[in-house]
Amino acid sequence: MDKERLTLEIPYGMRDFLPTEAAEKRAIEAELAALFAEWGYDEVVTPTIEYLDNLTLGASRALEPHLFKLFDKDNRTLALRHEMTTPIARLAASRLRDYPQPLKLSYVSSVFRYEQTQAGRQCEFHQAGVELMGSATAFADAEVIALAIQGLLRAGLTDFTICLGQVEFVSGIMNQYQLTDETKQTLQTALEKHDLVSFDRAIAALDLPEKAKKTLGYLPVLNGGAEMLKKSYTLALNEQSRRALDNLAEIYRLLQSYGVEQYVRFDLGIIRDFSYYTGMVFEAYTPGLGFPLAGGGRYDHLLSDFGSACPATGFAIGIERILLALTRQGLEKPDQPKDIYLGYAPGREHDAIQKAQELRAGGKVVELALLCQTEDDARAMQQTKGYASLVYLA
Repeated sequence: MDKERLTLEIPYGMRDFLPTEAAEKRAIEAELAALFAEWGYDEVVTPTIEYLDNLTLGASRALEPHLFKLFDKDNRTLALRHEMTTPIARLAASRLRDYPQPLKLSYVSSVFRYEQTQAGRQCEFHQAGVELMGSATAFADAEVIALAIQGLLRAGLTDFTICLGQVEFVSGIMNQYQLTDETKQTLQTALEKHDLVSFDRAIAALDLPEKAKKTLGYLPVLNGGAEMLKKSYTLALNEQSRRALDNLAEIYRLLQSYGVEQYVRFDLGIIRDFSYYTGMVFEAYTPGLGFPLAGGGRYDHLLSDFGSACPATGFAIGIERILLALTRQGLEKPDQPKDIYLGYAPGREHDAIQKAQELRAGGKVVELALLCQTEDDARAMQQTKGYASLVYLA
């Protein structure tokens, strides 16, 4: 590859945001940051680079092959953060350890993960989200789900569904048939990947009564409204699964109080990362995208890995995915305003500067021409740059 070509390229999985794209991205991030603050969440910022051991504690170890790694001058292994929950858990367990609970923290950050790229999936991507630490209640879970829904609405989406599940339901169903750890892992992986062929094949190979196989086979298709949740109690033969369904019913009752139940659908086959989440899990889907816009759930063991046991729940919204969904659905994207282009005739430089200052002090976004122009040239520039109006000093 010649030097000139290399200079103009960017690494695999990365992207540039052109001015309009950057403005749309920033506008959505600002909307979400403002919303999180309205709900009492304090923003935190963690380092882009962390020690690899911190990012791969416990359940996160399986993600190590997807991390971008590097070494410091003392030959310690570092990595670019692949998500925000683990760094914030480290922060909460250390510098925020003595803060009053519950901790309500928010972020707007970039994260890095090596994967096959496609529209809406990059190796560097941007997220906004919250972590609620210090409460094990259904009330806390309902709050983060309701906040995620409000975030999607604030970003401009209207047609989306929150698919709500509970990993303890799936775990309980598997435990009631005393499946081996190897079999559980095979079924869990197939559920995570939505690979129904592999899931059905694994069940067919089990040495279980046909009724048990039939119950296991229901797991990927247990989705619907409140009636489906009630019917699922007939499959739950142990306390673990029944408690999980009770938990979902309580969360749903609280979401009705928020007035957002119309966006919620139960999907008991959703488990996300089985080893990471410990209770409620959810994903947000919208027409035109084959992957979730947002996702989250309860993770009560992660802070224990950092030496500070604490229940927690939260979610992340993908900013690029929001932008892609708005584009594909033909919806208007939030944008930063471009109010006034200010042009001027020769000799009016001083007046133009004063006028621009006055307009900006009044809250207007103003671009001041750097050279004197005719009014026709100024109008053409105003329209080319997308400003709403022209102020011209003759």
